[in-house]
Amino acid sequence: MELRHLQHFVAVAEDQHFTRAAERLMVSQSGLSASIRALERELQTPLFVRTTRRVTLTEAGRALLAEAERILAQVRAAHEAVAAVQGVLRGTLALGTEQCIAGVNVARLLATFRRLHPDVEIRLRQWGSAALAEEVAAGRLDLAFAYRTGADPEHLRSVPLTGEPMTVLCHPDHRLARAGVPLTPHDLADEVFVDFHPDWGPRRATDAAFAAAGVRRTVALEVNDVHSLLDLVDENLGVAVAPRHFRHKREALTALPLKGTGEAAYETVALVPSPRATSPAARALMSLLRDGGA
Repeated sequence: MELRHLQHFVAVAEDQHFTRAAERLMVSQSGLSASIRALERELQTPLFVRTTRRVTLTEAGRALLAEAERILAQVRAAHEAVAAVQGVLRGTLALGTEQCIAGVNVARLLATFRRLHPDVEIRLRQWGSAALAEEVAAGRLDLAFAYRTGADPEHLRSVPLTGEPMTVLCHPDHRLARAGVPLTPHDLADEVFVDFHPDWGPRRATDAAFAAAGVRRTVALEVNDVHSLLDLVDENLGVAVAPRHFRHKREALTALPLKGTGEAAYETVALVPSPRATSPAARALMSLLRDGGA
């Protein structure tokens, strides 16, 4: 099995189109098709279902994709490791993060990294924690800053960054703000909630806290960014349960402690691959983080 066949296969799987993939790879479409046919002959199974408009993966293709991405990531790491031994850190740093992650100033960290390693191309992606974990495990990201997750030790390690309690945010005119006392999940059982999509770390932390308390809640207003969440609470359309550091992003809102959820209900971590698959650039970034680079 040749690496170029795997590279061609992954490109077609990503673009779901032979012509677009061929253009991106800068190869002829006939050459790309021949490469995919050679891979299918070797594996003795079709990898794509072809139509006039696009191609989709077969079940065998989906199984191969995860392994192909992991193999190609390890090959890139090997090339970069050799360059690092020669004293030059180059290649690509693919980093993922949630919005407004606690425990690390991502922009400052990357700015410092770029000054120290100008030959490394930085790529940044922003997703929810579950998606970030999948991307790191598959080799599509070198590392990610996310909410704690049940890491698969074979493909993913979880390095603690920080922990903090959750806080209830509400409008100053809300009845909870007027009471001004610490709250439990039971005190919030009948409230209208503003929250993130279920993939997000703060949502996962809140769902876990309420489930542990045996309290059911309904998220009526679901958003995908921090500022929209704060805007909706600021208009008194609902309350939000968020990590404590969110309170500093909108000082006009009332912040009340949430009790009964543990001292560190929201824990952020760095998700990194297994040691053999961790790229030199990822190791350099983690070293910088440990040394106080952000």
